[in-house]
Amino acid sequence: MPSNYKPIGDYIRLVDERNKDLKVETLLGINIDKFFMPSVANIVGTDLSNYKIVSKNQFACNRMHVGRDYRIPVSLSNKEVPFIVSPAYEVFEIRDTEILLPEYLMMWFSRKEFDRNAWFYTDADVRGGLSWKAFENMQLPVPSIEKQKEIVAEYNKIQNRIALNNSLIQKLEETAQAIYKQWFVDFEFPNEEGKAYRSNGGVMVEREMGAVPEGWRRVAISELITVKDGTHDSPTPIEVGFPLVTSMHLNSYDISLNEAYNISQEAYIQINKRSEVETQDILFSMIGTIGTISYVLYEKINFAIKNMGLFKTSERKDIVEYIFLYLKSDFVKSHLRSNPSGSTQNYVTLNFLRELPLLLPSENILVNFQSFASKILNELSL
Repeated sequence: MPSNYKPIGDYIRLVDERNKDLKVETLLGINIDKFFMPSVANIVGTDLSNYKIVSKNQFACNRMHVGRDYRIPVSLSNKEVPFIVSPAYEVFEIRDTEILLPEYLMMWFSRKEFDRNAWFYTDADVRGGLSWKAFENMQLPVPSIEKQKEIVAEYNKIQNRIALNNSLIQKLEETAQAIYKQWFVDFEFPNEEGKAYRSNGGVMVEREMGAVPEGWRRVAISELITVKDGTHDSPTPIEVGFPLVTSMHLNSYDISLNEAYNISQEAYIQINKRSEVETQDILFSMIGTIGTISYVLYEKINFAIKNMGLFKTSERKDIVEYIFLYLKSDFVKSHLRSNPSGSTQNYVTLNFLRELPLLLPSENILVNFQSFASKILNELSL
């Protein structure tokens, strides 16, 4: 270990301020991406006086499931107003911020290497907990405070660029979804005269999904493309290998590969026999936050997938934009809420995905829509 690496415990101390007088009402949890979020726990009738208070520049972490999740939920509060967290969480702060910046420590906690190291420190319990002593013994590099400030400033620049890029992506996606809704929900696509179809006398016929343009029909998505799923196993993580991607790593047009843990070549090949991902396929999370989608644009793909659907739109590049926007539509979101499995277990089955119902328009409408949508999505992927 390099000489500038020091145990985390040298720089932090536990904080145990309880909500004794119930002055704090906001209860937050920590998600797997290391952000504070509104708690989903049912607290009706719960005595909140034993819950821990978190103030600005203090950290909270949940060490209970590191071995299972391969990540440690830990987050830094930048909120001016204190909030409370579960009594099972650890709350801690930096002893001397003139030696170690909270923002720098949080950057280190966000690294894939930190999570991988935490996994190796977990105990033999079935939940794979991480003891507080083991957490304190984990080491990090501590450069000068001036160097830390430089690193944090550069990191914040990158984060601001990412935020701006995400804002542009959102606006372009909203435009694409507006066109999708106009054509395939309101049926106001351009007719042969360039006028809105339905409001200008377009012929509508009754089908089981309601009134639709003449010549359109309802199909299951698996009638158009192959729908598969990834592995449901948990191959042993290794230091260097092939990333195993789960729903937490999905972004709309890329994947957080550096945050996924690695598996052996043998496990990678075995998974890909079942569900090989190719350029212009669509990934769809089947468990947890179901419905998270990623359009795969990598030319070279060296990752395997777990607990997610694989829509093989690479088989039908002529309709990939149509299917992508359909999967992101309000109709699919509503249909997912009707999923009987997800109502209690928060997952969808492969058969449910294969039977997703969609309207198949006439070929000329699809061709015209593709010409519009592909221009927008090409902008998104640049």
